[in-house]
Amino acid sequence: MSEWPLLKSERFPDNILMCKSRAALRIAFFISIAAAVVSLTACSGVSNRSGNGGNGGGGGGNGGGTGGGNLACNGMSTGQTASLNGFVPFTSSNLWNTDISSAPVDPNSGAIITNWVGSVNVHPDWGTDPTYGIPYVVVNGNQSLVKVNLQAYGDESDPGPMPVPANAPIEGGSSSTGDRHVLVLDNGNCFLYELYNSSVNGDGSWNADSTAVWDLLSDEQRPYTWTSADAAGLPIFPGLVRYDEVASGKIQHAFRFTLPRTRAAIVPPASHWAGNTSDPSAPPMGLRLRLKSTYDISGFSSQMQVILMAMKHYGLILADNGSSLFVTGVSDSRWGSDLDSLKTVPASAFEVVQMNPIYTSANYPTGAAPTVSSFTASPTHVSSGGSVTLSWTAGSADYVIVSPGPGAVRDTSVTVNPTATTTYTLYVTNQYGRTTATVTVTVP
Repeated sequence: MSEWPLLKSERFPDNILMCKSRAALRIAFFISIAAAVVSLTACSGVSNRSGNGGNGGGGGGNGGGTGGGNLACNGMSTGQTASLNGFVPFTSSNLWNTDISSAPVDPNSGAIITNWVGSVNVHPDWGTDPTYGIPYVVVNGNQSLVKVNLQAYGDESDPGPMPVPANAPIEGGSSSTGDRHVLVLDNGNCFLYELYNSSVNGDGSWNADSTAVWDLLSDEQRPYTWTSADAAGLPIFPGLVRYDEVASGKIQHAFRFTLPRTRAAIVPPASHWAGNTSDPSAPPMGLRLRLKSTYDISGFSSQMQVILMAMKHYGLILADNGSSLFVTGVSDSRWGSDLDSLKTVPASAFEVVQMNPIYTSANYPTGAAPTVSSFTASPTHVSSGGSVTLSWTAGSADYVIVSPGPGAVRDTSVTVNPTATTTYTLYVTNQYGRTTATVTVTVP
C-alpha cells in the first residue's frame, strides 16, 4: 500500500478555500458535455411529502413523510448498506452516469498523472471494517422527519427537517474525529440527504456543519460556489463503490476519489473548489481519471473486474482533498480478500479525460436565481393540529424545500398541521442561487 501522510479527507478554512462565498456571489455553468440540467418549474412532479408544522425554528417539525407512489426508487431495500436493486441515482445523462470511455484524453494528462497523482497505486478506501469507508442507510417514506441544526456552512446548506434516523451510521463510527458523513436515502420520496461533520442529539435531532438534499430523479446541481457534504459541491453517495452493485455484475457510474493538492477551479460536474495550491497546473475539482482501455484486468477476480470496468467506462471524479488516488466505497462484511488486488493498479494505468470547460473566479458564467411569484396558506388561521394547504408558484427551480414541516417536496402544494403559530419558509434553489418566501399560519 502506498499513500501520502495526509488525512483521508481534509477541509480547509475559508481563507484557503478561496471560493467559500458568504456574500451574494454565485457562479454557475452550463454543462455542455451532457444533457442540460433539468430545470423544474416549482419542482412539479411525482411525489409529495406532508408533515406537522413546528412552532417556528428552521428545520423544525416532526411529521413523517408519505410514500410517493410508484417511483423509480421504490424498489430500493431499506436498512444500512441495503441494496438499491438496480436503481441508479439521477438520470442516464447525468455526468456521474455518463460513459466516457471514448472521450478524448486531456493534453496535459501525462503531466497531471506524474506531478499531481504521483507514483502511487489505487487505494480502495473501504473494506470489511465498519469504521472504514462511508456508510449509508435507506429509509422508507414514513421515516420521521427531524430537525437538523446547521453550523459552520449553514448559509450554504439545505434546511431540514430531514428523515435521518437517530441510529443512522456515521462515517468512522460514533466516536470518529474525521468527516463524520451521514448519508440517508428515502425510497418513498426519492431524495438523498447528506450531512457533513454530523452528530445526533438526545432528542433525535442532528447537528451538521453542512447539509445537502439531492433529488434522485433529476439532474439537480448545487448553487455554484456553495459547498455540499463534499468539498467539490457534489453528492457523495453516487460515487461510492457498493457491494450490491459489484455482486450484480455491473456498475453504471463513476467513483469518487481524492488528491492531496487542487487548485481553485472546477470542471463539470463539480460546483465548488477547495484550492490549497496556487499552482495553475494543479488539478481542478471535478477532474476525471479513466483507467486506460489497454490495461489488462483479466488477472483480477470477477468482482474486481466489475469495479475496474467501471473505471474504464465511467472513471473517477475528483471530489475532495485527501490522500492520493484514494477511491471511496462502502464497507461491507461481504467483501473478500480480492479487494486488496486493486492496490496493484498503478496511477500510470490512468489517463485524464479532457477538461473542457474549466472555470475559475475569472470566467464563470452567472444567471438568475429562481423566482417565487406566490406562496400562500389556506386557511391562515386554524385550530391546533388543523389542516392547512401551503401552495406556491415558482420558476426555474431545481428543487424545493418547505421548512419547518414538510422538508423537500416536488409538488406545488403541501399539507401541514401546525400545533402553534408557525412561519413557513419556501426555499427554491437552482444552480445560480436560492430564493425564499414566507407565510405565517396563526394558531390561537
